[in-house]
Amino acid sequence: MPEEEDLVELKFRLYDGSDVGPFHYSPTATVGMLKERIVSEWPKDKKIVPKAASDIKLINAGKILENGKTVARCETPFDDDLPKSVITMHVIVQPSPTKPRPGLILLLSHLSTEEIEEEEASQRSFCSCTIM
Repeated sequence: MPEEEDLVELKFRLYDGSDVGPFHYSPTATVGMLKERIVSEWPKDKKIVPKAASDIKLINAGKILENGKTVARCETPFDDDLPKSVITMHVIVQPSPTKPRPGLILLLSHLSTEEIEEEEASQRSFCSCTIM
């Protein structure tokens, strides 16, 4: 188990400006592990809720982090003169695309290809993010 000094303190900024955390992580923890923790700690009162870790993207220092990357590799290089502080990562929720409902397929079967594409486009979920 890493010593307290070796742990990295992270908090996660959500789309509405609220935070999840801060939590302490080992430098060897992966981004995938962070995403799992975020999903499990997600506030229940939010309108947008990720269903799985794959619905989340983490951004640190303007870069989208890869699941296999470790926390140690995600840290932004700062001068050693600065005190250790909490690192804030931004969370983007991007739900997985949903499969069309069977009833919708039957309903669309009488439409032209162009009309079907328009209907499918209107059924897709969209999300947005504001980074403050």
